[in-house]
Amino acid sequence: MRESALRLGWRMLAYGAIGLGTAGLVVPLLPTTPFLLVAAWAAPKGSPRLARWLWHHPRLGPPLRAWHEQRAIPRRTKPVAIALLALSWLVLWLGGAPGFVLGTTAAIFGCVATFIVTRPDATALPNASQ
Repeated sequence: MRESALRLGWRMLAYGAIGLGTAGLVVPLLPTTPFLLVAAWAAPKGSPRLARWLWHHPRLGPPLRAWHEQRAIPRRTKPVAIALLALSWLVLWLGGAPGFVLGTTAAIFGCVATFIVTRPDATALPNASQ
């Protein structure tokens, strides 16, 4: 019984992270990648089928494998991520966020952008559709 509850918890965490990551595709300030990484971490503990789906998904699988195997970010993803950070900050600014929020967010986004830019470019990985 305890094992079933734990598996259910892991599965709920994975599905919740996938949901938040999906929402992050359209909601400014809500990141996608960290949630997908959490889902990739939690899914095997709760649902091996969900884990296989994530890792073999045609859009989600390659970046997850690149990060897992190379700690790399695909080259074409980097400018998109930086642009979305800038757009999110712009939304805050246009929305009249207080100066300390703008400054703090700019500092955090600057660190995130630096991290993204300094990651190696992902090289082509073999298709893991086993």
